[in-house]
Amino acid sequence: MQRQQLLEACHLYVEERMLRLQTSIRGLESDLENETKSSAGDKYETSREMINTEISQLENQLKEFKKLQEILQLPNLQKAATKIQLGSIVTTSLANYFIAISAGEIKLKKQNFYAIGINSPIAKLLLGKQKDDRFSFRKEEIKILSVD
Repeated sequence: MQRQQLLEACHLYVEERMLRLQTSIRGLESDLENETKSSAGDKYETSREMINTEISQLENQLKEFKKLQEILQLPNLQKAATKIQLGSIVTTSLANYFIAISAGEIKLKKQNFYAIGINSPIAKLLLGKQKDDRFSFRKEEIKILSVD
């Protein structure tokens, strides 16, 4: 149940970001179509190039979010494991983590979780560990209380 809620929150995070990016791209494309050639030709070309550059940057961000969407479809995210891996829900003496994608804080009922990517510094320290293992992060000793 908790895993499904965390996955849904991550999906929603990605979908919202992608929708914003797509809306921005459409707006810029509309601006590009409406751009009229003025008597100052260089100004027109510079403006068009700036819009094209911005569209390209937004499209690259959109590709990154599509990759995150693909990660959320991986089978590992659906199952629990005793050793920490992609898809693990980890409770520590410091915080609760869902190792999937970097989506920030997710609030479920009375618990907060941090959705983190597998390449984040904390995830790298957690991978392969299990319940009752300890590790140091930012000069703080942290104990793993549970792994699901």
